[in-house]
Amino acid sequence: MARALEQWLGKKGGRARTAAVCGAILILLIALALGNLPAIGAAVAEMGAYLQYRFIQRALIVGALVALCAALLGVVLVLKRYSMIGDGLSHVGFGALTVAVSLGTVTAEALPGFLPEGFRQGLAGLCTGISESPLALTLAVVVLCAVLLLRLSQNSKLRGDAAIALISTSALALGVIVTSTVNGMNIDVYNYMFGSILAMSDADVALSVALSVVVLAAFIALYPRIFSVTFDESFARATGLNAGVYNLMIAVLTAVTIVVGMRIMGTMLISSLIIFPALTSMRVFSRFRAVVISSAIVSVVCLTAGIMLSCLTSLPAGAGIVAVNLAAFVLFSLIGALRGAN
Repeated sequence: MARALEQWLGKKGGRARTAAVCGAILILLIALALGNLPAIGAAVAEMGAYLQYRFIQRALIVGALVALCAALLGVVLVLKRYSMIGDGLSHVGFGALTVAVSLGTVTAEALPGFLPEGFRQGLAGLCTGISESPLALTLAVVVLCAVLLLRLSQNSKLRGDAAIALISTSALALGVIVTSTVNGMNIDVYNYMFGSILAMSDADVALSVALSVVVLAAFIALYPRIFSVTFDESFARATGLNAGVYNLMIAVLTAVTIVVGMRIMGTMLISSLIIFPALTSMRVFSRFRAVVISSAIVSVVCLTAGIMLSCLTSLPAGAGIVAVNLAAFVLFSLIGALRGAN
């Protein structure tokens, strides 16, 4: 059936048929939306009641900042074919998070007895502090792995996707081993893997906002150089630009964005926040600046709608956001096909 449809669209007048099919699908979607306006209105009204809760406000504030960071970096990563770095670093984040949380089980009595009492007490207190706010340790580990991945892909016989697969699967296995051997971590791990708007503490919010502002400021300040390195790295090097430094900066900013967003999106789904908005915008726009602006808008709107969906349907936040992003991708693909047919 698919082959028959492809042959039908590829015959003479195929563009007109494509335009007709895409137009009919868009009209059907609009009709479905109009037919469900009362339900949509009731859902929006219910979401308005949720907005009075502080955890929803925190999720929207942090989520909007993370969505902006992810959208801006996502365009660069997709164009440079670095998309899988985001997925690999998210797996590293899972391993680092589980190790950080498991440190909460370390007590002074469990440490070797030959160590001084004061040292054991201090070390146990440090482990407890890391467990209560695990993002700092996770950030350090993920940034280190981002640098390592970049170096391996550029200067080693182990290149590209092989290096990403090696590091990401190893980190994921470490996380699974830790969760299997440490008691009482199942609920936390579920939230870390698939996201939870309840998982963010005040310390996490403060750190997330600060890091997001740094990422946005760095991207805006260095936009011309990032543009040059993204589209023609060889030409950028010929003009005297240190492309290696900017590639490293992009990898580090990506690592920071992943760590900031994984509490809401989950480590298994955070990479979609980087990839989806860029791919969605590229269905309609072709100029770099237009794609960047569109990706930022699409990302923030989809994240807000996804959080609303997760609240109303009791879905994990990450899954709701990905579902909305997928719907936006399909919609933009139809619009792009309709424009191309004309």
